[in-house]
Amino acid sequence: METTSLEALRDEYERLKREINYHNYRYHVLDSPLISDYEFDRLMARLREIEAAHPDWVTPDSPSQRSGGPPLERFNKVRHPRPILSLANAFTLDDVRAWYERLVRLDERVRQADFVVEPKIDGLTVVLHYHNGQFVLGATRGDGEVGEDITANLRTVRALPLRIPVQESAPKPPERLVVRGEAFITIKDFEELNRRLIEAGEKPYLNPRNTAAGSLRQLDPSLTASRPLTLLTYAIVDASDSVPTTQWETLQYLKELGFPVTKDAEYCADLEAVLDACARWLDKRDTLPFEADGIVIKINDLRLQDSLGVVGKDPRGMLAFKFPAREVSTILRDIEVSVGRTGVLTPTAVLEPVEIGGVIVKQATLHNFDYIAEKDIRIGDRVLVKRAGDVIPYVVGPIVEARTGQERIFEPPQTCPACGQPVQHYEGEVAWYCVNAACPAQIIRNVEHFVSRSAMDITGLGIKIVEQLVKKGLVHDVADLYYLTKADLLTLEGFADKKADNILRAIEASKSRPLARLINALGIHGVGEVMAATLAGIYPDLDALSQATEEELQQIEGIGPNIAQSIVDWFSRPTNRKVLEKLKAAGVWPVEKKQVAPEVPLPLAGLTFVVTGTLKRFSREEVKEYIQSHGGKVSESVSRNTSYLIVGENPGSKLERARALGVPILTEEELIAMVEHSSARSQ
Repeated sequence: METTSLEALRDEYERLKREINYHNYRYHVLDSPLISDYEFDRLMARLREIEAAHPDWVTPDSPSQRSGGPPLERFNKVRHPRPILSLANAFTLDDVRAWYERLVRLDERVRQADFVVEPKIDGLTVVLHYHNGQFVLGATRGDGEVGEDITANLRTVRALPLRIPVQESAPKPPERLVVRGEAFITIKDFEELNRRLIEAGEKPYLNPRNTAAGSLRQLDPSLTASRPLTLLTYAIVDASDSVPTTQWETLQYLKELGFPVTKDAEYCADLEAVLDACARWLDKRDTLPFEADGIVIKINDLRLQDSLGVVGKDPRGMLAFKFPAREVSTILRDIEVSVGRTGVLTPTAVLEPVEIGGVIVKQATLHNFDYIAEKDIRIGDRVLVKRAGDVIPYVVGPIVEARTGQERIFEPPQTCPACGQPVQHYEGEVAWYCVNAACPAQIIRNVEHFVSRSAMDITGLGIKIVEQLVKKGLVHDVADLYYLTKADLLTLEGFADKKADNILRAIEASKSRPLARLINALGIHGVGEVMAATLAGIYPDLDALSQATEEELQQIEGIGPNIAQSIVDWFSRPTNRKVLEKLKAAGVWPVEKKQVAPEVPLPLAGLTFVVTGTLKRFSREEVKEYIQSHGGKVSESVSRNTSYLIVGENPGSKLERARALGVPILTEEELIAMVEHSSARSQ
């Protein structure tokens, strides 16, 4: 009776191993799990319970062995069953044609050859040995003849099948099977790993490739298990029985056995299709979830490929078409700080000129001051610089091992490099700001915002005219607009009497704009249209608002510590107070009358609306005014507090967000009907 019970437990154990390995395959290879994490954890808990009672049953293909064994003293050497060769490189389409022509001269059968193109993943080559379907040995490429035994580390990679086939319906593998693949870390996982390291106060890694390689060569497998490694396979190195004879069939065969293979492989019927694929991949590389430094072109017929032989350590029947280099090292000569049109201070690396992807790079972005501190980037460092596609080059990080001791730690500036005013930093934000309304680096942007439709709405004052006014020295801050004369405007290119008169009338008309418009026009950090309207409903004029304290402002719904601080800080700056004095002297000083609550509640009172898409009857500004005039509020983003989403043609992501949150959706006609129906009932 006890024997029967033990046999049943052993059967359960073997079933659990198969089931958990299959769910690992569904999750880590197919990205298509069938069960929840909770259910998976319960299966693992039961497996470990049985193994704890019967440790002699534990085999290397058990999912419990993925957590890593005891630390190793060193790596043993492994001789590969066949040479693990490297690849010759091509850098242009002409190089690919020349390779093809050499092969044709060597063997005429190449003229009828078809090809397979696969991404060349920038990771670490691994060689995986299976015996009777069980993973028994994993090694690095090493010198191509002899590698290092990293079996214990590879067991922790959850995309690697510990036993094949993963599904019973798959073909039975040969008794001995040796597969080649690439271990790597995806870009997303690498960024998340670095984020966690930075939060823990640890040093982040430089790039995914070095991190993957270093992770697999840890003597302590438990450290490898903590890294987000994954795997793709692409070749059969050796087998004791017949296997597919084309590369395209090999990829499908590996997939059927349960190995992870790339979804991006392409079949190419001839050389022209290969050349087309090369051209496409130059654009496609930025869409991949992993780092790739090129594509591999392979003759599909593996027997023909093998018969072409080897040159040095490069097989003739395969070629790597390399993408232009995107990451190089150079010396960081200096760090310059500039002020953008929004007042954000941006650090820029001044580099020893270096070529990246055919472009000479002399400068690169450093993102922000927190980035410099987190990466410990110093002036004089040798740094890695990356350029992805047409994106501006950026500094990845320093090569610490290259330091000489002469490097200097960078200190962020305390004053704006353009105007000399103190800079401002708000808690929880990475950016540092210059909030001086008269800062010369920001004046064009400030004036452009001030005259816009949602602000003072000065018709005719477009960006080109604003740029002329600033360039001519006629406008140094937004208040100068109200001191322009006709003679000033006639000095500008393209101006005659009529155009000058129209601009002056538009400027004069803007003096009657309500307080909310003026508050929004000032460009206070964190204060947009909605917040400006809220403030105008509480403070009768800018004098009153300028006296508000941070504590008082934080009592207002929607205002947190950062916005309260930015409002108080803006009004405390002498240069900004001077702008206000000039506006007041020019008659731009709206006073909000205290509103008397209507006897009958407004139809949209207490409701919050968000608008998306293009409306037929209203402009965006008109629909906001319509809602507000009937007692409603308008917000920019959809949240659980949104009462209705007003939808026009070509709505954006706000519509999906509203549906997800269950926010009611209205057309503009339904909005009008809601107002009219409510108004009719109240009469």
